[in-house]
Amino acid sequence: MYPRLIKFFSFLLISIIVLSGCGQGKSTDDQKRFNSDKSGKKFTIVTSFYPMYISTINITKDISEVEVINMTKPQTGCLHDYQLLPEDLKTLEKANAFVINGAGMEAFMDKVLNQQKDLKIIEASKGIELIKDDNGEENPHIWVSISDAIIQVKNISEQLAAIDTANASKYKSNADAYMKRLEALKDKMHKSLEGIENKNIITFHEAFPYFAKEFGLNIAAIIEREPGIAPSPKELEDTIKIVKDSKIKALFAEPQYPAKAADMIAGETGAKVYRLDPAVTGDAKPDAYDGYINVMEQNLKSLKEALK
Repeated sequence: MYPRLIKFFSFLLISIIVLSGCGQGKSTDDQKRFNSDKSGKKFTIVTSFYPMYISTINITKDISEVEVINMTKPQTGCLHDYQLLPEDLKTLEKANAFVINGAGMEAFMDKVLNQQKDLKIIEASKGIELIKDDNGEENPHIWVSISDAIIQVKNISEQLAAIDTANASKYKSNADAYMKRLEALKDKMHKSLEGIENKNIITFHEAFPYFAKEFGLNIAAIIEREPGIAPSPKELEDTIKIVKDSKIKALFAEPQYPAKAADMIAGETGAKVYRLDPAVTGDAKPDAYDGYINVMEQNLKSLKEALK
C-alpha cells in the first residue's frame, strides 16, 4: 500500500511542478506579447484644424507608428469662436501631442489645458513675427503666407522630434521634402505675380494680411472684418468709395462664406468678384498631402486673372 501512495504523491508533485512551470512560461509569453503591443502602439497626433492637419500628415508621411487625427470637422473653417464639443475632448484624451496654429487662433486652449494637463502642445507659430491690426490685435492667419507656412512645418517637425525621439530623423526628412515643395510653389507664385502693377485688392475678411505681405499686395479695404457679420451701410458706402477712387477691378470673396456683400459692391462699382481661399477647409483624408499646395495654385490662377 505504501509504495502505491509514495508513487501517487510523487506523480502528483511532479505534475504540480510541470504545470507550475507551464504557467510561468505562459506568463512570460504574455509579458512579451504585452511589451510587443506596447512598443507597437501608435503615437497619436491630433491637429486643431485643416491647415495644421495638412502640414502634419506631410511631416509624418509613411511613418507607420504614427497616426494623425484632425479634431474639428472638415468644413469648420477658422477657429475664431469655435466651441469645443464633448467628442473633441474625447479625441484629445488619446492624443500624445496636439498640433495647434497658436497666435490666439485656438481660443479654447485654456479649456483643453484644464482638461488635459499633461498633453504635449505643438505650437506651429512659435517664433513667427505676428501682424497686428489697427487696434493692436495680432492676426493668427499665419499659414496663408507660404513663407510662414514653411516655418510652421519646421516648427512642427522639430517639436514632434523632441517628443517622439524614435521617429525624429523621419520627421526631419519628411519636413525637408515638404518644405522643398513649398519653396518651389513660393518661387513660382512670386515669378508669376512680380510683373503686375496694380496690386490693390479688397478681401472678404482679415485672413490675408500675411498672404498680401508675401506677394506685395495692398489690401485697400476689408468687406467683413468679422466672418458672418455683414458690413453696416456706412462700411459698405466707404468700401464702394475706395473701390471707385482706387480704380480697383477685383474683389476677393472666400469660398467658405456667402459673397452677398461683395456682390453688392461689385454691382455698384463694376468691379468683379473673384475667390481667394485661405486654405482653411478641406477633407481631412490620410492622403490629402497636396491640399494646401492645390489651394495656393488655385489662388495664383485667381490672382493672375483678376490683376492682369
